Amino acid sequence: MDVLNQYGSGVSDDDGESSDGGATQAYAKPVVRQYNIDTAPDISGYAPSTHELTAYVGHSQREIRYNMPYEVLAQPLAGPTDSEGDFASHTRGTRGGGLAEAHAVDEVSFRQQERMFRQHGIANDPSNTSGEARMVVGSNSSNAGIANNRGLRRKAKGNSSIVNGEGAYQGPWAGYEDDTKGVAAGPSAEQLAEYEQRTVQNTDKTAGTGPGPSKAAKSKRGNAAGYDEGQAERTTFHGQAERDYQGRTYMHVPTELRQAEVPSCFAPKRMVKEWHNAHAGGVSAIRFIPDTGHLLLSSGMDGLVKIFDTHSSLALLRTYIGHSKAVRDITFAPSGTSFLSSSYDTYTKLWDVETGQCRQKFSAKGRVPYVAKFYPEDPNIFLVGQGDKKIVQWDIRANEIVQEYDQHLGAINSLTFFDSNRRFISTSDDKTMRVWEFGIPVVIKLVADPSMHSVPAVALHPSQKWLVGQSMDNRIVVYSAGERIKPHKRKEFSGHLTAGFACQPSFSPDGKLLTSGDSEGQVWCWDWQTRRVMTKWKAHEKVAICTAWHPRESSRVATCSWDGTIKYWD
Repeated sequence: MDVLNQYGSGVSDDDGESSDGGATQAYAKPVVRQYNIDTAPDISGYAPSTHELTAYVGHSQREIRYNMPYEVLAQPLAGPTDSEGDFASHTRGTRGGGLAEAHAVDEVSFRQQERMFRQHGIANDPSNTSGEARMVVGSNSSNAGIANNRGLRRKAKGNSSIVNGEGAYQGPWAGYEDDTKGVAAGPSAEQLAEYEQRTVQNTDKTAGTGPGPSKAAKSKRGNAAGYDEGQAERTTFHGQAERDYQGRTYMHVPTELRQAEVPSCFAPKRMVKEWHNAHAGGVSAIRFIPDTGHLLLSSGMDGLVKIFDTHSSLALLRTYIGHSKAVRDITFAPSGTSFLSSSYDTYTKLWDVETGQCRQKFSAKGRVPYVAKFYPEDPNIFLVGQGDKKIVQWDIRANEIVQEYDQHLGAINSLTFFDSNRRFISTSDDKTMRVWEFGIPVVIKLVADPSMHSVPAVALHPSQKWLVGQSMDNRIVVYSAGERIKPHKRKEFSGHLTAGFACQPSFSPDGKLLTSGDSEGQVWCWDWQTRRVMTKWKAHEKVAICTAWHPRESSRVATCSWDGTIKYWD
């Protein structure tokens, strides 16, 4: 480099001579700049005695992609352990906030510690299994905001001589002052009336200006419920309080209805309750809540759905408003917490039984739903039989149709699951019965005969071995519900008049009795084994369209009619 610098800094004799007389000119030396480039990090402050570079291998690691020294591979395992001393797995028991350990705690101890934590902010540490010292978790100041009504004053017990009204005796069930438990939440009656009036005014403004009556006028004249088609769903509670002194709603199951054994049933002898004018224009269907039967759901031609108490008060509890035309069918979910209502306004709506809220509504391109049925194995799936000869399968989570069963030649009348819910049978106006494998849109069995009549209503025997259908030739026909679907020609029930009416039959919980209404308002009761008429009685003035046995009582039957009444018999 020094040789190059000297070579570049020298001046040649030839370059020093000028062209005008040999005068010489001195040139400046060029400046050479040198740069030091070093990409290594600065480790001037690193001292091997104070810093130690270590590696760690996880206890669940199965592969090492680089060479590691023997000291690292032989070091003891480290990491969180569970209550048994084993290392916790990454796929079991871990949560976003840490590790969740499983402990066996009885119900009484757990509730006791929960109440202690809510009241005082502390509780015993469940991980302390030695028992030597009492360890607690939490602090007294962490849950200071939870008062548990300790700051509220009790209401007066009242005068024991007064039963109802102001100053009535409340006893130990008296609530607290300024307590909002049991008070109905939501808009008041004045706010609802104002909203309805505003809705009607907006409809009148946007109605068509062509010849003939307006759309709002047509809706008022053709709708028995008296509200517009575009009005949002709402509900009305008819009781005194939605919750009792313990905070329970009418969904609470009474203790005496929790037994599992099926009672021995017999025919009813007297009327217990009659709900006058339950539905204007007639009642279309009634259904008991599954398993317990302490609630009765009804639908009517007025587009309303109502629920009644059938155990203690026998009163109307709630009205569900959301359909602009008559409701044809209703069905409970297997859990009993929700139900479906199918109406001639082309909508099938999912309702919450307790709150009255409409969770979702379904409509298949304006097709009229005739019947709806939940899939017993999955409450998120239900079937809808429509008037366009199709059966559609809805998924509530996706809010879309996931399957179509299209083989019938007429409107669908009924859907019934059987054979451990693996198959279902559908009846139609085409005078046939078709058996389907759930989820497969191919008919596996066709029940048809030239002498066969339409079967608009079907019921399943409690033993799951027989199906009965209300035939339009004044008979109730019987079919086997096993691997082979075939008619039982030697067993049929007759004597009543049902031609032209889809009267829904019903079995007693023990399967020994069969009831059905007829076109003259009578209720017939047959013995299942002998086919003999046990009893019949005049129940309604018009056709008795549906009968339903209580699932827990031995002789209680509910009947409904097109005269708008619902009667409860025992």
